[in-house]
Amino acid sequence: MKIETKFLLTSLLCLVGLNAMAERPNVILIMTDDQGYGDLACHGNPVIQTPELDRLHNESIRLTNFHVAPFCTPTRAALMTGRYPARTGAYRTASGRCMLHTDERTIAEAFADAGYATGMVGKWHLGDNAPHRPQDRGFQDVVWHHAGGIGQAADYWGNTYFNDHYERNGTFEKFEGYCTDVFFAESMRFVDENKSKPFFLYLAPNAPHSPYKVDAKWSAPYKEIVKWKGGAEFYGMIANIDYNVGLLRTHLEKLGIAENTILIFMTDNGTSAGIARKSILGPDDFRGWLDGVRGVKSTVWEGGHRVPFFIHWPKGGLVGGRDDAFLSGHIDVLPTLAELCGVTVSATPKRDGLSFTARLNDPKAPASRDHLVIQMPGGPRFEKAPAPFDTSVVIQGDWRLMDGTKLFNFAQDRMQNNDVASDHPERVAALRALYEPFWDSVSPRMTPVSIDLGNPAQNPTELCSQDWYMPTGNPPWHYGAINSLVRVTGPWYVDVKQAGRYRLTLRQFPAVANKSVIAERAKVKIAGQEMESKVESGTRGVVFEMDLPTGKTTLETWLYDKKDEAGGAYFTEVELM
Repeated sequence: MKIETKFLLTSLLCLVGLNAMAERPNVILIMTDDQGYGDLACHGNPVIQTPELDRLHNESIRLTNFHVAPFCTPTRAALMTGRYPARTGAYRTASGRCMLHTDERTIAEAFADAGYATGMVGKWHLGDNAPHRPQDRGFQDVVWHHAGGIGQAADYWGNTYFNDHYERNGTFEKFEGYCTDVFFAESMRFVDENKSKPFFLYLAPNAPHSPYKVDAKWSAPYKEIVKWKGGAEFYGMIANIDYNVGLLRTHLEKLGIAENTILIFMTDNGTSAGIARKSILGPDDFRGWLDGVRGVKSTVWEGGHRVPFFIHWPKGGLVGGRDDAFLSGHIDVLPTLAELCGVTVSATPKRDGLSFTARLNDPKAPASRDHLVIQMPGGPRFEKAPAPFDTSVVIQGDWRLMDGTKLFNFAQDRMQNNDVASDHPERVAALRALYEPFWDSVSPRMTPVSIDLGNPAQNPTELCSQDWYMPTGNPPWHYGAINSLVRVTGPWYVDVKQAGRYRLTLRQFPAVANKSVIAERAKVKIAGQEMESKVESGTRGVVFEMDLPTGKTTLETWLYDKKDEAGGAYFTEVELM
């Protein structure tokens, strides 16, 4: 073959490949935080105004029996991996249990391997330190806040929702404006920069998570109607999200890529403040909307885990405003998107999720799954050690088996007031039989996940007490506990990647806070070594230097007061020198 002919053939094949890539759909997955099924006008809420989400609802296929975990980290873990949260290691929101095992493969890694540009904006909550940050898990372009919420302990000191510091690709940067506006603006920037090739964008606003803060222009319309504490602000935060969804969709249309973009809207758990709970209201006052079900965030009643899921893709025929009540959940999103986009997903680790692509394309196609298990191991406040059936629900058809003993027929009893277990012992036994292999398979993976020390991708690393691995209960994860210098400590599970000399700096507040350590003496223990030091008055950090071998170990700290009572160093920097 002549050189010219070979060159032309090679060029033609390259062009065919590029054209094939260009034809693959873009994906934008929007997941809001703490917004329940009833916090949308299109779902019957008579007060809230969500015109843009209502329009997306009217133009999408809507999954009306879609379930997630009852709180944020587990849903995010399932979404990223297509696996049950307990299997991934990230099944709580703190206490060292909000990071993925390093052998987990994420949706971002799958799409990046397939040639997609991958972006993540907003709330991650699957680890703030290497190797658990979004940029370590397949996302190439990230703008995100640390911790489980803006202003929590591991987040950038002083963040308030307005004019905050967020991390862009490994470096904190000051942004002007309200958090949700910033995150949508950064999403549109990512789209602009990648519009000529297929992209996968995970847009996860922190709103409407507490604290409930928003410009008064958004909350003002609700002040006279939504009277419970934080309610008007919560509704205002959703109204602001709605407005930004409209801006994003207009932007996609102007760029000419809306037709071939899969746009998904979902939320991470049931409502947090969309219903009046502990509030003094008159008998005729509006009390929120749960679409006629029971339960909110952090419960395994229906309202805690059934959430909106809209999927819209004009070029793929996913339009027209159709409801579908087949059973589906968070673990099914990865395999579904992979199939829609022609992305190959690695065979290992094995996914729990099942693609529902066939049902999207044909409402008469059989449902992909028969049942789904939802569980909050340890209970809502992690008040006990994880155990079988504890705070769980097995969903199959109209049946809901809760905690392994209580049975409800959801079709006949949407409020789940009537336990019919004694009337249907055979059904209880059948649902328990579905649960038992689930627990046997996920519980061995509920083991500590380590944070890297001496990793070139992040050196030094700043550890926060939110990741102390406590037997039960949550460690200090917010400044209410830290400001009171709560007398508790716990271990960080760490993995020393390089042997060498390390500097450890113990503090009660992050370095940028520039606050003195309030203690008389300090102690640190790691890799079988223990050191103590007197704390000098006015010091901003107590420094130890230690030679550490490679390998996994634990790091524990103590700061003793004048009564010789100890709390931990809530913030500890570790640097390979």
